[in-house]
Amino acid sequence: MLSDPAGADSELPDIDDRLVEPGTRYEMYDGELVHVPPADPPHGERQLRLCALLAAHTGSAFQAACDLLTRTSKLDDIAPDASVYPAARDPRTGRRQLEQLAFEVVSTQTLAHAARKAAKLAGRGVRRVFAIDVERSRALEWSQALGTWCLLDAAGHIVDPALEVPLPLEALIHSARTDDTVARALVAKHNPVIEAIRAEDRAEGRAEGRAEGRAAGLADAVIALLASRGVPIDRMERDRIVGERDPARLERWIVRAIACTSVAELISEP
Repeated sequence: MLSDPAGADSELPDIDDRLVEPGTRYEMYDGELVHVPPADPPHGERQLRLCALLAAHTGSAFQAACDLLTRTSKLDDIAPDASVYPAARDPRTGRRQLEQLAFEVVSTQTLAHAARKAAKLAGRGVRRVFAIDVERSRALEWSQALGTWCLLDAAGHIVDPALEVPLPLEALIHSARTDDTVARALVAKHNPVIEAIRAEDRAEGRAEGRAEGRAAGLADAVIALLASRGVPIDRMERDRIVGERDPARLERWIVRAIACTSVAELISEP
């Protein structure tokens, strides 16, 4: 028996009640079993980048997935190329919640076929459905009110509560370096691994700064001792002392400066 997440008045099946076997290359449209062929390189490559971008930009309360089957009606069981849905279980059913964002990569299929899919997803309640048109390098969003696709500004972003960081359309449309966009998103999300690395770098920088400061102070002490004893120091010798960053060596030079008669005698190692 089909579960009913929408309540007693709804006749819709649960989104995870299957008409087709998961893991197979089939979907169900209007009660008709449809074979979905494997992706060609443009589609497969763009879908991979899309999934990586979604995973990086999705908020912590949401989950991104690819090829996730969704039961949109009694006669339809379809899988968008990528989707974003709440990570929490539906409190009424204990099962997955409906996706809020869905994406289709349009390569070998037509926009008309993608529109048929988008209409079914939106009709089930998916808030926003997007299409990435690989051949024409453009992004579109489905309008349920107009029953058609609306072209998006390639320089814009997808801003949505399901995304913690706005998703740049440029990265979806063109073959840009996905890892750069992913890295920027993870930095903006304060990813804990990146934050830990940055904290280590800051700690190392502070330690290096303290070491630099100590070495500079010791070098000044060496020069002051030599000057107090009237030991001549030319420019190259002064630069040699100031440029030394080994605190242990500088400490030895301080001891020697009390008795040495030349800088050459001072800096000569035993």
